[in-house]
Formats: sequence, structure tokens, C-alpha cells
Amino acid sequence: MKFSGAFVTFVLLILLASTSEATLSCSDVIKNLRPCVSYLMSGSGQPPAACCSGAKALASAASTSEDKKTACNCIKSTSKSININSQLAQALPKNCGINVPITISPNADCSK
Repeated sequence: MKFSGAFVTFVLLILLASTSEATLSCSDVIKNLRPCVSYLMSGSGQPPAACCSGAKALASAASTSEDKKTACNCIKSTSKSININSQLAQALPKNCGINVPITISPNADCSK
């Protein structure tokens, strides 16, 4: 479950802005962010290409408000089980070329 925390933090940034029914599952979130876990726990410099690819895929998949809430909640719950570098997590969207208008935090309010 160490991989989950990294995904959770990353997904928090991607998840907050749209409306509709959720088609995204927590397993989808984890699958897309799994390549980011090692980097978010102890990486430096630019994230691996596979991490950015997964993050971009998740950002595209989380197109509705419900999908974003699902991703946010998944990331929050998973991030509690691993120790990630919060600075790396907050910088991940920018470092992967993804524009996300929220703050990445395990304490994010996923209801908005």
C-alpha cells in the first residue's frame, strides 16, 4: 500500500473541477499513479516519464466532478499509509506539464 499514498497526493491536484457521475475507480487512480510512488517518497529532480504519463492519463480520466472527488478521496486515504515528500507531490503537476488549479495535500477537502 506504499504506492497508494503517492498516488493519493498526486491525484488530489488533478481531481477538483467539473461535474457528472463518477466513472473512475480508486483502482484506476492507483494504477495510473503507481509509477510515481518511489519518486514521491525519495526522488529528486524531474519525475520519471512513466510517472508523468500516468499522471496525465489520470488528469484526462478525471473529467467530471464525481471522478475528481473519487480520485481525491482515494489519494487522501492511500497517502496516509506511506510517507511521501509533500514538496515533490505539490510540484508533480508542474513538473509533468499538467495544469491543476488546486493545492496538493493529504488534508484536501474532497467535497469541493
